[in-house]
Amino acid sequence: MFSPLFVSLAALLALTPVPDKPFALRGRVLDPTQAPVSDARLTAVPTEQPAARSVRTDLNGEFSLNLAPGDYTVTVSASGFMAASVSLHAISGEQEARDFVLKLAPRVETVTVRGNAGYQLDEITSGTRTPTPLRDVPQSITVVTRAQIRDQLMLSIGDVMRYAPGVQVHQGENNRDQVIIRGNSSSADFFVNGVRDDMQYYRDLYNVDRVEALRGPNAMMFGRGGGGGVVNRVTKEARFQSIHNVTLQGGAHGHRRIAGDWTEALADKAAVRLNAMYEDSGSFRKGVTLERYAFNPMLTLAASERTSIALGYERLHDTRVADRGITSFQGRPAEVDVSTFYGNPADSHVRALVNVGTAAIEHTAGGLSLRNRTMFGAYDRSYQNYVPGAVTTDRARVALTAYGNQTSRQNVFNQSDLICTLNTGAIRHTLLAGVEIGRQITDNFRKTGFFNDTAATFSAPYENPTISTPVTFRPSATDADNHVETRVAAVYAQDQVEFSPALRLVGGLRFDRFDLEYHNNRNGETLGRVDDLLSPRVGLVWKPVPTASLYGSYTVSYLPSSGDQFSALTTVTEQVKPEKFNNYEVGGKWEPHAGLALNAALYRLDRTNTRSSDPNDATRIVQTGSQRTTGLEIGIAGHLTSGWQIAGGYSQQNARVTRATTAARAGAKVPQVPGHALSLWNNWQAFRRLGTAVGIIHRGDVFATIDNTVKLPGYTRVDLAAFYTVSAGIRVQANLENALGTKYWSNADSNTNISPGSGRALRMAITAAF
Repeated sequence: MFSPLFVSLAALLALTPVPDKPFALRGRVLDPTQAPVSDARLTAVPTEQPAARSVRTDLNGEFSLNLAPGDYTVTVSASGFMAASVSLHAISGEQEARDFVLKLAPRVETVTVRGNAGYQLDEITSGTRTPTPLRDVPQSITVVTRAQIRDQLMLSIGDVMRYAPGVQVHQGENNRDQVIIRGNSSSADFFVNGVRDDMQYYRDLYNVDRVEALRGPNAMMFGRGGGGGVVNRVTKEARFQSIHNVTLQGGAHGHRRIAGDWTEALADKAAVRLNAMYEDSGSFRKGVTLERYAFNPMLTLAASERTSIALGYERLHDTRVADRGITSFQGRPAEVDVSTFYGNPADSHVRALVNVGTAAIEHTAGGLSLRNRTMFGAYDRSYQNYVPGAVTTDRARVALTAYGNQTSRQNVFNQSDLICTLNTGAIRHTLLAGVEIGRQITDNFRKTGFFNDTAATFSAPYENPTISTPVTFRPSATDADNHVETRVAAVYAQDQVEFSPALRLVGGLRFDRFDLEYHNNRNGETLGRVDDLLSPRVGLVWKPVPTASLYGSYTVSYLPSSGDQFSALTTVTEQVKPEKFNNYEVGGKWEPHAGLALNAALYRLDRTNTRSSDPNDATRIVQTGSQRTTGLEIGIAGHLTSGWQIAGGYSQQNARVTRATTAARAGAKVPQVPGHALSLWNNWQAFRRLGTAVGIIHRGDVFATIDNTVKLPGYTRVDLAAFYTVSAGIRVQANLENALGTKYWSNADSNTNISPGSGRALRMAITAAF
C-alpha cells in the first residue's frame, strides 16, 4: 500500500529546491538564582515577515530553535517572570549558544476571557515522555484543547473524540466510555497525565486542560493494551497565578450544570487550585436522566529552587439511568420514535464513585531531570439495565432481558523517569530511562433479572416496550463472581537522537511483566498467567524545512488473553498468548504559519494471535485469527487567519478480519469503523465582541457488529454556535446541536442495542471571571 506514497514523496523531493541551511539557536532559560525555567516560550519574529517561530523549554530549561537566515526579535516569556527580548541575526549554517535570565514579575491578578483562544498546541509530553514539539513526534496525534472544549460545550470523552480522525465512539452499553481507534475497540485505554485510568465509567471534562488522542500501538509509552491507540487527559495544574471563574449552563431536555475554577498563589512557595462541577440533566430519551458532581483540589509546592511537588485528589460521583438504546429490524435500526425506552427506566441505573489521589515530584540536578508520579485510585461502579433483543417476524413483539453488575477496583501505579540531555560531538541526545510498577485488585459480581421472579426473558409490545413488570435480580448459575489481582513491573529506555537540525531518530524499548491471578468465587478455582512483553518503538523524522517534517515509524503493543478489563479467565484462555499489534506508519506535519498545524498519516495496523476455532477440532482454540486496518488520517488545528480558527480531520479506513476468528469469517468488516469520516469546526471572530461557529460531522455507513447483518446508515450533522463578550469578565454563548434536525444513529453495542442521535438541541452558557 505504501508504494504510491513513496513514489509521490520521491517526486516531491526531487522537485523541491534545497533550502538554505538553518541557523541553530540553543541554550537555556534561567531564573535569577540560575535554576532552570521549564515550559518557557521563546518566540522568534522575523523583521520582514509576519510568520513567527516558537518553542518551549524542557525540564532542564533548555531549548533548541532552528531559524531561516535573517534578522529576528526573540522574546522569552514564562509564567511568573518578566518577558525579555533580544535582536538576533541568523546566518545560514551557523549556530549560537545563548542563555536567558528572566526577572521575577511583580504579582498581578488579572483574568482575561477571550472568545477565540487557541485550538493548536505546540508541543506534547505524552508522546515521548519528554517535552517535544508535535511536529517532531513520529506519530499521528490529535490534541483537543481547553478552548475548543469550551467553545463546543463538550462534556464527555465522546464529544471530544468526534474531532479525532481515526477514532469512533462505541456505545459501551451506555454505562462507560469506550472508543474504537483504528478498528480496535477498548474500554480500558484511558490515561490521566500519562497514568493508567482503566476502570469503566464516564469521565468528565471539568478539570481538564486538554485531551490527547495518540493513535497507533503505544506500549513503549503506556504499557500493555493500547493496540489501536490511547486517550490521555491532561488535567489543570495549580500554578502561581490567580484564576477565578464560574460557568453556568442550561438548555434543552432540562440540561443544568455549574462548574468553577479557583486558583491562587498562597505564597512564593505554594499554589492551590480547586475545580468543581455539579450537573442535573435530562435527555431526549424518555425517562433518562443523570446527576453527577465532582471536585478536584490541587496543591503545588516549590520545595526548593530545583524541586517541585504537586498533590491532588479527585472525587467523582455519577448516577444516571442505564439506557441501552433501541432494537433493529430487518438489518436496520427499528423505525420507532428516537425517545423510545426499552424496559423500566425507574429500575435502570448506573452509579460510579471514583476517588483518585496523585502525587508528583520533579527535581533537576545539573543536566539530569527526575520525575516521579504516583496514583492511587479507588473505583466503585454498579449498574442494572434492561437489554432490548430480537423482534418477532411480524414486528409485534420484542424480547427484553435484564441484568446487573457490580465492580470495585483499587489501582496503585508508580512511574519514575530519569531524563538526560547530552551531546556526543555534533549529535544531541535526549535520553529517557524509566520504571513503572503497579497493582490492581478487582472484584466482579453479576446478577440476572427474572421477570415476575421466574423468567429471564420478557416479551414486550413492539410499539410500547416501556414496561413496569416486576423484576428480581439474583445470581444465576453462570453469573460472574470473581476476584482478580494483577501486578505489573516495567522498565523502559528511549533515545531521541538529533543528528542535525533536519534529521532526528526516536528509538525505545519497553519490557513489561504482566502477572494475573484469577479466583472464581463460585467454584473456588484459581487460575493465573504471567506474560513477558517486549515492545519496541522506532521512528525517523526528517525536516526539509524547520516548519515541516516527514516521518516513518514502527510500533508494537500487546493485549493479554484476559482482555482489556481482565474480568474473565478460563482454563482455555489461561494458555493463550497475548494478542499482538504491529503498526507501520508514514506521515507528515507542517506549520504553514505560527498558530496553524496540518498533519497527515498513512498506516497499516495488523492485529494477530486472535482466537479461532481449530478447523479439525471445534472444541479446540488456536491463535490463527488476524485483523488488518489500513487508512489515511488528516488533521488540522489552529488559526487560518487572525479571526478564523479551525479544528477537525478526515479519515479513510478499511478494517477487516483477514483470517477467521471465533467471532467472524475472513473478510468481515470490523464493526463501527466507517470507510470515510469527517469533522470540521470553524470559529469566526466576526467582530471584537461577537464570534460565530459552524461544525460539520459526517460519518459513512457502519455495521453494528462483526457479523455484518445490521447496518447503521451514514449521516451528516451540522452544529452552530455564537459567542458574545459582554465585558472583560463575562462571556455568553449559545450552541445549537444538530441544527438541521438530522435523524441518525450514533453507535451501537450489539445488533439490538443501538443509540439514536439527539435531535435539534439548544444549550446556553455564561462564564463569569472575577
